[in-house]
Amino acid sequence: MSDASARIDELRRVIEHHAYRYHVLDDPEIPDAAYDALYDELQSLEDEHPELIAADSPTRRVGAAPAAGFTKVEHLTPMGSLEKVTTSEALEKWAADVQKRLGTDEPVAYVIEPKIDGSAISLIYEEGVLVRAATRGDGFRGEDVTANVRAIEAVPLRMRVPDGERPLPLFEARGEVYFPLSGFARFNAAQIDAGKKEAPNPRNAAAGSLRQLNPAITAERPLSLWIYGAGIHEGATPVTHFEMLGWLRERGFRTNPHAERFETIAEVASACEAWESHRADLDYEIDGIVIKVDSFAQQQRLGALHERPRWARAFKWAPSTAITTLTRIHIRVGRTGALNPWAELEPVQVGGVTVTSATLHNEEDINRKGIREGDLVIVQRAGDVIPQVVGPAGEHRPGTVEWKMPSHCPLCGIEVVKPEGEVKHRCPNRACPSRGLETLIHWVSAAMDIEGVGEQFVRKLWDEGLLRSMPDLYRLTSEQLLEIGGYGEISATNAVAAIERSRAQPFSRVLFGLNMPKVGWVLARNLARHFGTIDALVGATQEDLEEAEGIGPDRAELIAEWFADEENQALVDDLRSLGLQFEVGEAERAVVGPLTGSQYVITGTLDGYTREEAKAALEALGAKVSDSVSKKTTGVIVGESPGSKAAKAEKAGIPILGEAELRALLDGS
Repeated sequence: MSDASARIDELRRVIEHHAYRYHVLDDPEIPDAAYDALYDELQSLEDEHPELIAADSPTRRVGAAPAAGFTKVEHLTPMGSLEKVTTSEALEKWAADVQKRLGTDEPVAYVIEPKIDGSAISLIYEEGVLVRAATRGDGFRGEDVTANVRAIEAVPLRMRVPDGERPLPLFEARGEVYFPLSGFARFNAAQIDAGKKEAPNPRNAAAGSLRQLNPAITAERPLSLWIYGAGIHEGATPVTHFEMLGWLRERGFRTNPHAERFETIAEVASACEAWESHRADLDYEIDGIVIKVDSFAQQQRLGALHERPRWARAFKWAPSTAITTLTRIHIRVGRTGALNPWAELEPVQVGGVTVTSATLHNEEDINRKGIREGDLVIVQRAGDVIPQVVGPAGEHRPGTVEWKMPSHCPLCGIEVVKPEGEVKHRCPNRACPSRGLETLIHWVSAAMDIEGVGEQFVRKLWDEGLLRSMPDLYRLTSEQLLEIGGYGEISATNAVAAIERSRAQPFSRVLFGLNMPKVGWVLARNLARHFGTIDALVGATQEDLEEAEGIGPDRAELIAEWFADEENQALVDDLRSLGLQFEVGEAERAVVGPLTGSQYVITGTLDGYTREEAKAALEALGAKVSDSVSKKTTGVIVGESPGSKAAKAEKAGIPILGEAELRALLDGS
C-alpha cells in the first residue's frame, strides 16, 4: 500500500470517527477547525490520486449531476402509517386490546419517542454501505432520493462495524429527515433576501429539500436525521425495540435521546401529556409521541391491519389553533427601520403553550384579512412554533374599525415613509433608538447564532444599560451578569463563553450582522467572497461594489454610504480590535471549477430545472449567476417566455443558450 493510500484510509477512519462523535453522540472531541483541516487534507489527497477515491468517502457526499427526475422504487417491506389516539382513555383502550391479544398474564413494556414532523426516509445498506435512500411515498413505493440523502452529513455513508463483527449483507434503517428550527429561520431569511418565497414550515422545507434535482442545493440546507427503527434487519441481534435503538446508535445512526421505556401504560400516558408542555423546547418540530410495544416477538404476534401495526400508536395533541380576543395592535420598529405590527392577545392555550401575542405582517395584510382591535380572532402556532393571527372568528364586533399604521415612529417621533414598491412602512431616522436594540438582537441570533444568547438576553441587558452596541457584548463579564440578577454562576459563565466563541464566526456572518441596508445573508456572503477583506470593501468605490454578484447600483450606493459614515467606520475598527473576523476564510471562498471566471444570466421558465436549481448547478461548477446582463456576462440561458434580458443580450452580441446547451454545459460536454 502506498503512503498516499495509507494516509487516505487513515483520514477516512478519523473523519468518520469524529463525525460519529459530533452527529450521533453530540460529544465532539476536536474543534470544527481541526475537523475541517482533516477533511481538506483528504480532499487534497483524493484530488491528487483520483484512482483512490471510494464511493463512501466523506468527500463524496455531493458528486451526482443534477437529475432529470426521481425514479419510483419498491420498498422491501411496506412503510405503514400509525393509528392515532388523542386521549389517555384511548391509549388505555389500545393497551387493553394489546394485552387481550397477547394474553392477560403476559407483561408488556412500551417505548415512547417524539414523533418528528419531517419527511420519512428508508435507507438501504448492503455490506454496510449506503446504496439507496427512498421517500415513504404511498407506503409501498417511494422516490429514489439517494443522491440528495448522501448530502446530509448526519446520514452515515457506511455503517460502523464493532470489532469482531462483519457488516450485515442487507440492512434497512428507517427514520425522519427534518429541518432544525434554528436553521429554518436562517433559511427563510436567506430566501427573503434573495427575493424568493418563504417555506411555510420546516416539514415542507425538509420534503422540498429532498426533492431538489441538484444535490448541491440539498447540501446547502441544514437538514438532519433521526433514525427510529429498522425494516429488514436479518442478522441483527436486538430482540426489543429499545435494544435496537442502542444497536443503531453504536453503528453510527442518530437516534433520539428522548426515547424512554415504561412498564405500564399509565406511565406512558403521563409522559405523553408531560411532553405537550415542553415540546417547544426542542430545536425541531414534533406533532405527537410514538408509542411502541417493546418486544419484537410480541410485535410479530400482534401483526398489522391494513399495513397499520397493531403494536404501535401515535399520540397526537389537540389542534394548534384557538380563539381569543385581540386587545390591541402594537408596533415594533425593526433593525432596518421597518415598522412591524404585532397583536396583543388575551392569554389562550394553543398547542399546549400559553400565547399572549402573535405575529402580524403589515397594514395591507391586516386589513385584507379583516383583523381589527377588539375582535375575536383565530390564532394558530405556525409550524407549531410562531403564533400568528389567521383572521377574525366571525363577524366584527360593534365599534371596531379598520386598523391604520401610525403616521409617526412610536420611538423617535419622525414621520414614517412607505417606499414605492414595498409593503412595509419605515422610520427613516438612522439615529432611531430601535436600530441599536434590534441590530443587537439580529447580531446574536440570525447573524452570529450565539448559543444561549438570544432576544430575551439582549433586551434585559439593554434595559440594564449594559448593552448599546455589538462591541459592548464582547466586553461583558460574568461578574456583570451576576450583579444584575437572573443569572447563576454557571449560566453567566456559559453566556460569556458562548459570546467568546462567536469571535471565530466567519467574515460573511460578521458582514451580515453589521446591518448594512438591503444586505442580507446571501449578499453578505457575496461581498465577503468578492472583496476578501474588510479593508478592500471599505476602500471600494460604488463601481467596484457593483461588480460583486447581486449588488446593483442602488445597493452599491447604500453600501458605499454606510462605509463612508464615521460612526460605522469606528464600529468596524472596534470589532476588529476585539478579534472578530474581517478576512474571508478558506471555507468561504467561492467554488473553483471548470466554469470559474464565467458569468451567466437565467431568464424565462426552464422545463427541467427551477431557476434556483439551475443557478446552484452553475455555481457548483464555479460560475457566477447574475440577475442582470452586463459586459461581464458570458451567456444568457433562455427558457420559455423570456423577458427583456434575452433581447438585451442579443443586441449586445452575448451568446444565447437554450436548455440543451445548459445541460451540455453542466455535464462538461
